[in-house]
Amino acid sequence: MNAHNSNSTIDPKTVLVMGGSGVIGGAICMRFAEMNWKVGIHYHQHDDSAKKIYAHFYDQEETHSLYHADVQDPQQVANAINRFMEHWGKIDVLIWSVGETKNLATIRTSPEQWNTLIQINLTGLFFCLRQVGSIFHNQGYGSVLVVSSLASTQGDIGQTAYAATKAGILGLIRSAAHEWGKSNICVNAVFPGWHPSILSGDAFPSPETLNDHLLGRTPNLRETADHIFHLATSKDISGQCFNLDSRIW
Repeated sequence: MNAHNSNSTIDPKTVLVMGGSGVIGGAICMRFAEMNWKVGIHYHQHDDSAKKIYAHFYDQEETHSLYHADVQDPQQVANAINRFMEHWGKIDVLIWSVGETKNLATIRTSPEQWNTLIQINLTGLFFCLRQVGSIFHNQGYGSVLVVSSLASTQGDIGQTAYAATKAGILGLIRSAAHEWGKSNICVNAVFPGWHPSILSGDAFPSPETLNDHLLGRTPNLRETADHIFHLATSKDISGQCFNLDSRIW
């Protein structure tokens, strides 16, 4: 990545957060905004949440913007990214914090449910990478940070489709990291751990079920956003996946 000053008003840093309306995505948006980055907040169905996050920013019209897109549609993805480029002229960092899950056993998962999760969690990311890749190549730098899940490496009961999409993400981002490294483009992923959200729902672990967490607790959301900001803005890390809680994998 280019060495821009994050506080510069002449050449401000920019980040587009796909899934910025979610709990983790919103925390990431806030973290970048605190560092005076220009933040694009993507959302699909959760427009109220996106507007609440947007409302937290000062001087919204000048520094931040909302982008609606269904990530299952490549044209909507392209339109959102192109609008961001028209607004700011560049993308320094793309964050992927989009996710959908269904808690269903393998034999109870319908083909439609399977296809929906594949389309949102995996194919949607592919559409974003395909669109932003040429932008980063033209810039001569860029960074992608994907919010994934430890389920990608361990699987879980009732999480066949979800875990499969997250495992696919690891192959996707590592392949992109191989392809794009010589163009000074970093591609990494994190496992953010459990955070109370619509996505985690009733599956969020109770304190007595955290035996696999060495510290006996789930991670702090602010600290998770701090780690993501650091990794997304690091210049010399690519092709890596980092676990952000105290589980060993």
